[in-house]
Amino acid sequence: MTTPLGHTTGQARPKVVLVTGASSGIGAAVAERLAAEGHHVLAGARRTDRLRTLADRAASSPGSVHPVRLDVTDRADVAAFVAAARERHGRVDAFVANAGVMPLSRLDCLLTDEWDRMIDVNVRGLLHGIAAALPLFTEQRAGHFVTVASVGAHEVVPTAAVYCATKYAAWAITEGLRLESDPAIRVTTVSPGVVASELADTITDPGAAEAMRGYRAHTIDPGAIAGAVSYALAQPPDVDVNEIVVRPARQR
Repeated sequence: MTTPLGHTTGQARPKVVLVTGASSGIGAAVAERLAAEGHHVLAGARRTDRLRTLADRAASSPGSVHPVRLDVTDRADVAAFVAAARERHGRVDAFVANAGVMPLSRLDCLLTDEWDRMIDVNVRGLLHGIAAALPLFTEQRAGHFVTVASVGAHEVVPTAAVYCATKYAAWAITEGLRLESDPAIRVTTVSPGVVASELADTITDPGAAEAMRGYRAHTIDPGAIAGAVSYALAQPPDVDVNEIVVRPARQR
């Protein structure tokens, strides 16, 4: 198998991969890419109609996409998501924590409900995934966590204070997990730049929405991020790709 970076790696068997936020954008691209490579994907999101469409698109792939309704803010829901994968396949090889929201606004707009939503999805949703999958990975003595963070984990821009804070948290939690985990458990953070997706559609503040239109003048396809996830998962067990930053060439 040839990876996006040109290296050849061997896959002993198809992986069982859980992907959150899989109904659109990066999550859908990751699920479709991995199924095309022969892996078995459980695609989780709230919009099950889109998940079914995704599964239909992947029906002719060497692997498979199985749609599962999932709310990452519900700890029990995420635990059931992992349990369903184990029951279906007998194991889980990777958990891709991709679900995220980005309703940007200046702090003085005081859109506190939107702050809470970002914290619940972007931070608590990640922690729920770790809580659900880590015991199984420990039992298996194998597993791979992939967190889709953001370049917002490395910078702060006006209107993005809370969003960037959640992505800093996602980066820190994932790095802490890497440092604490048995070497048999691999941990990767993928930090995308501006990607063509629905993420900006959740912005309700007019000023932030206007600023985002200029910021998103140059985007890359979600498939570029799916390629980064694929690359990390495809490495041999003794290679741990800790972090990948992928952004448009024109984004500085």
